Amino acid sequence: WRQAGMLAAAGLYALDHHVDRLAEDHANARLIAATAGVDESDVETNIVVLPTNDAAGVVARCRAEGVHVSAVGPRVVRAVTHLDITTQQAKTAAEVIARSLST
Repeated sequence: WRQAGMLAAAGLYALDHHVDRLAEDHANARLIAATAGVDESDVETNIVVLPTNDAAGVVARCRAEGVHVSAVGPRVVRAVTHLDITTQQAKTAAEVIARSLST
């Protein structure tokens, strides 16, 4: 487990130095959702929840193309944007995710 103080310090640093960047992360998440066929109005943060019948398969197909997503159970995949993901990278990831979901 992690000490709460370490996580709190990281959160405070982010609020002090990267809060302006959050809007871009959220926009990138909505872009991924829309491209993947998920209602982008359901995306309120930088996390995209993607329903699927084969989460493990989607994760494997995405990873094969260099896109890292996580399985959250057998029927849900999660994609997360962050400050190291550019809009162009989000567009590319969105296309890979959409293809992986449709296979």
